[in-house]
Amino acid sequence: MRLTPMILPDGVRSYRRTPVFTEATMPAGLRSDHSTKPGIWGLVTVLEGRLSLVFLDTGERHLVDPETPGVVAPERPHRAEPDGPVRFTIDFCAAAD
Repeated sequence: MRLTPMILPDGVRSYRRTPVFTEATMPAGLRSDHSTKPGIWGLVTVLEGRLSLVFLDTGERHLVDPETPGVVAPERPHRAEPDGPVRFTIDFCAAAD
């Protein structure tokens, strides 16, 4: 499990934030294999608890907790796996033009 901080590239800003999800309310699509659209980054912010981002192209698992946000690059296949009770949001981000 990787604990390395993940950050957005310079110039990438949030344009939409999801409601707060929990392990019980997170959409099934987040638990399934999926990716963001071209040019769209995902920023996962955990408010309480923790979850893993599993990247399908490399098999890497990144632990996301309140101190360590998760970043998903455009079109990178991944899924989210809650590790017990969790509360989190996702910001969809793009280059600020």
